[in-house]
Amino acid sequence: MKSILLIGMNHFGSLLAKKLHELGHDIMAVDINEQRVNDNMPFVTDAQIGDSTNKEFLQSLGISAYDVCIVTIGGDFQSSLETTSLIKELGGKFVVSRADHDVQAKFLLRNGADEVLFPEKQVAEWAAIRYASDHILDYIRLDKDHGIYEIPIPREWQGKSIGQLDIRRKYGINIMGVKEDGKVNLSVTPETVLDKDKTMLVLGEYKNIRKCFRTW
Repeated sequence: MKSILLIGMNHFGSLLAKKLHELGHDIMAVDINEQRVNDNMPFVTDAQIGDSTNKEFLQSLGISAYDVCIVTIGGDFQSSLETTSLIKELGGKFVVSRADHDVQAKFLLRNGADEVLFPEKQVAEWAAIRYASDHILDYIRLDKDHGIYEIPIPREWQGKSIGQLDIRRKYGINIMGVKEDGKVNLSVTPETVLDKDKTMLVLGEYKNIRKCFRTW
């Protein structure tokens, strides 16, 4: 369990708070808008209404006590940048800030952010890969070239073992696990048989994934 300072209770911040709550973390929520704070009270440990660009207000929160400080302010980059810089100045251990553009990310990283989030960019990339293919059901990006893809079992693969298919040698991709009825099994071996009711989790480069399944 971590202690997390979450600044900016917009839609993205609210979704983040709910997921962090579900995962069992302690959350201090901050927003200048009282209604936003009140709406999120069921999902946070504590909350404060205040201006995060005010140094005295941030000091009162005890910044150095939090394991992670997340700045999700959207639509006001100046406030986001000032907040990020102040948090780091006041002893923030690990600061994550939201950006909408690459140029914003550069300024945030130069002024205190340890990492930058691109919510819209990341969702757009996922949607492009997911819906431009008939065979990719889900996708997790690992770097600019590699990812983990959830793919149904092709008809010609059904009933065969991973070892028989030998796709690692043929296409440079790896079957990391199988999924059935919403449950993931990562304990796969060359003897694991691929059934039609399962999907598989495949690790590799997108170009190799497309090459492997292009005729399916």
